Amino acid sequence: MAIKDWPAEERPREKLLQKGASALTDAELLAIFLRTGTQGKSAVDLARELLEEFGSLKALLEADQLRFCQANGLGAAKYAQLQAVLQMARRHFEEIIQRGDALTSPDITRAYLSAQLRGYSYEVFACLFMDNQHRVLRFEELFRGTIDGASVYPREVAKKALLHNAAAVIFAHNHPSGISEPSQADRMITDKLKQALGLFDIRVLDHFVIGDGLPYSFAEHGLL
Repeated sequence: MAIKDWPAEERPREKLLQKGASALTDAELLAIFLRTGTQGKSAVDLARELLEEFGSLKALLEADQLRFCQANGLGAAKYAQLQAVLQMARRHFEEIIQRGDALTSPDITRAYLSAQLRGYSYEVFACLFMDNQHRVLRFEELFRGTIDGASVYPREVAKKALLHNAAAVIFAHNHPSGISEPSQADRMITDKLKQALGLFDIRVLDHFVIGDGLPYSFAEHGLL
């Protein structure tokens, strides 16, 4: 049965308009992006098959052009469309973060940092530098590593914070494995960074670990 013949409350587009995007499953969201299915399959059926083929929505969104275009129902036009959507999302969060408002929403912070760091296949350590009213001064990727780690140097972080005249910072790094739980090394370097920056009265507000699902917050787990 074609989606247009479904009850209105079950059609992905109508469901989104009535209940909001957060009420939709990954398959329903992907179906809206696809717009049409293939012969004998609705867009939702195709979306479910693609999610099973790639393993997750994240894997599909992060697939390179060759892998993406090899999948049934996709192609170069859909790949270009997806990249445009992802870039618009990144720029949306950049504008929110950088327009000078005080950074008061953990959800916005998570979304911004996830958009910046989640796609890397190697580990990246980054920092949001803020003034004493928690307005963002700058976002910088400070260190890059391998698939399972990156060397972080507290002295260099302190130099950058002083260069930007920061009063507070939020750290973030990604785990390419997808596991967002911090390692013992993550905890140790966070403590060292906090001590080093404390010498200059620069506060460490949080450290987010970006993996699959919700980023892990050191502050929310009482680790700062």
